[in-house]
Amino acid sequence: MKQDTDMKRLTSMEIVVLIYSAITLIMTFIYWNKLNNPWEMVELRGITIGIMIVTNVIARACRLNDKDSIWEGRIGTALRTFPYMVLLIWWYPETYEFCSILPYKDHIFAGIDQTLFGCQPALTFDTILSGTFWSEAFNFGYYAYYYLMASVIVFYLICRYKEFDKAVYIFMASFFLFYLIYEFLPVAGPQFYFKALSNLGYADDGSILPDLGHYFKSHTDMIVPEIKGIFGQLVIGAQEIGERPTAAFPSSHVGMSTVSMLLAIHSGNKRLVYILLPVYILLCCATVYIKAHYLIDSIAGFITACIFYYLAKKTYWRQ
Repeated sequence: MKQDTDMKRLTSMEIVVLIYSAITLIMTFIYWNKLNNPWEMVELRGITIGIMIVTNVIARACRLNDKDSIWEGRIGTALRTFPYMVLLIWWYPETYEFCSILPYKDHIFAGIDQTLFGCQPALTFDTILSGTFWSEAFNFGYYAYYYLMASVIVFYLICRYKEFDKAVYIFMASFFLFYLIYEFLPVAGPQFYFKALSNLGYADDGSILPDLGHYFKSHTDMIVPEIKGIFGQLVIGAQEIGERPTAAFPSSHVGMSTVSMLLAIHSGNKRLVYILLPVYILLCCATVYIKAHYLIDSIAGFITACIFYYLAKKTYWRQ
C-alpha cells in the first residue's frame, strides 16, 4: 500500500525540476523582449510538464514498483528520473540567453588569474604539457564528464536504491543552482574572451584585459585548439555543437563532477571511488587545459560544489 501511495506523489527531484522551471519561466516573461526565442523556452517548460505527466502515468499503469520484483520499482523510478537529466542539455543554452542580456565580466576573472598566478594559466597550461599524450589524457577527462556523472547515478539506481531519490535530488538541485548563477553572472571563459581580444586587435597574452561589455551577445567565436587525437576531436565536436559564451564561473564541470564524487564517496563503495578518481582529476585539470575556464573558475567550482552538496543534503525531504 505504501508503494502505491508513493507512486502517486511527485519525487523530491520532480519538485525541484518544477521549481526551476517556474523560476526561469518568470524570468522569461520579465526579459521577453530581450530574448531571442522566448516561445521556445515556454514550450520547453510545457514539454517538461508533459513528460512528468506521461512518465508518472506509465509508471503507475505498468506497476513497475511491484514489491515482489528484484528491481523494486527501479525501472519505473528510472523512467521518472532520467528524462530530466537529458533535458539539462536543453536548459544549458538558456543560461546564455539570460546572461548575455547583461555585460560580461571576463576582464575581472581573467584579472584575478593574472593577479594570483602572475600569468594566464588557461594560456600556458597546454604549452607546458603540449605532447599528444597529455592532450589526449586531458581531453579524455573532459569528454568523460557525462559518463562520470551517469555512472554514479546508475550505481545508486542499481546498488543503492534506497538512497537513489536523495542522490538524484542532490544532483539535480546542485545543477540548477549552478545554472541560476550563470543566468545572472555572465562569464564567457578564456576560449571566448582571448579569441575576442585577438579579433579586436588586443594582445591575447593577458597583458591587457579590457571590459568587452555586451560583445558576446553577438559574437560566439572561440579558440579551436590543435587536434592531437581522437579525444581532442570528440571534445571539439561537442563544443561546436553546444558550447556558448556562458557558464564559466564557477566551473560546473569541476562542480558537478565534484558533487558526483561526493555521492560516490557517500555510497561507501571504494571501488567506485578509485575507478572514478583518476578521471575526475583529469577532468578538473582539463577545464583549464582546453581553455574552457580560468583557473579561478575551477577552484570556485570545487568550493561551490561542496557548498551545494551539503546544502542540498540538508534540505532534502522524502515525499
